[in-house]
Amino acid sequence: MPRACSPQGGNGAVKRTRTSTGCPTATSTLRVYQFRHDRTTGLFEADGPYKAALRLCEALKDAYIAGAMTILPDVDWAVSDAPVAYETALAVMDARARAIREDGARELVWFLEHPALYTAGTSARIGDLKDPSRFPVHDAGRGGQYTYHGPGQRVAYVMLDVGARGRDVRAFVANLEAWIIRALAAFNVEAGVREGRVGVWVDRTEAGGPLREDKIAAIGVRLKRWVSLHGISLNVEPELEHFTGITPCGIADERYGVTSLAGLGRIVSMDEADMALRDAFEAVFASRLVRVAAPETASAV
Repeated sequence: MPRACSPQGGNGAVKRTRTSTGCPTATSTLRVYQFRHDRTTGLFEADGPYKAALRLCEALKDAYIAGAMTILPDVDWAVSDAPVAYETALAVMDARARAIREDGARELVWFLEHPALYTAGTSARIGDLKDPSRFPVHDAGRGGQYTYHGPGQRVAYVMLDVGARGRDVRAFVANLEAWIIRALAAFNVEAGVREGRVGVWVDRTEAGGPLREDKIAAIGVRLKRWVSLHGISLNVEPELEHFTGITPCGIADERYGVTSLAGLGRIVSMDEADMALRDAFEAVFASRLVRVAAPETASAV
């Protein structure tokens, strides 16, 4: 769970309070980071860092909305209306991340949908690709295992200068989780993270029945010289049967499945999901999203 927002220091960087001594850092070379919740001991305690950070984030959000303070610089926000080829998205992300690092370009959050496809993270196990001929399979270069992308799923690629935002990878990933959880709350969906399982989950356990939890959003990130690539995917109304061609994120336990807003009975348009994600991003990351044109090189398929 997140240490979501922290005060800005005098040098423009966000100050973070680390909760353990083994927090990974990025170097000048490529660094791939896979977040594991079994390394977050202490975050979930009743009065631990999560509860304190949540209270702080609420206070910062209220101040931000009131116009009393500017927390961090504005971030460009692009939305592609047509499905974007996966290779095109990778090229756009690489180019923008390089421009942020080397040329001082503005950070970017890019909302899009992909055609139906599977992606393999750096920890993907070939046995988890159960139907390799069903959809194209792409090496993603991000942390994590296999995941599905397709129509009805909102993918948000996040190119942020994590170095300028505190240089704390664990806090950054926790903020991605908080972003999704807050957006889902706008639709009265109670979601959260689970120790030992990546992503964002909802409890589907029926009264008196066995445990049942479903993943509603996935997270996979990569850092290159402290600039992030990839991001999150939120299931709005995708074809859930498409997930059966893989073992999503390597979790084969029958108690854990996949769901969507539609699967929970929330009929939400993509525009409505986008507005909830926009508002939640601004609250959690303390930066205003400024709408810009979708990347010109993002050809539709």
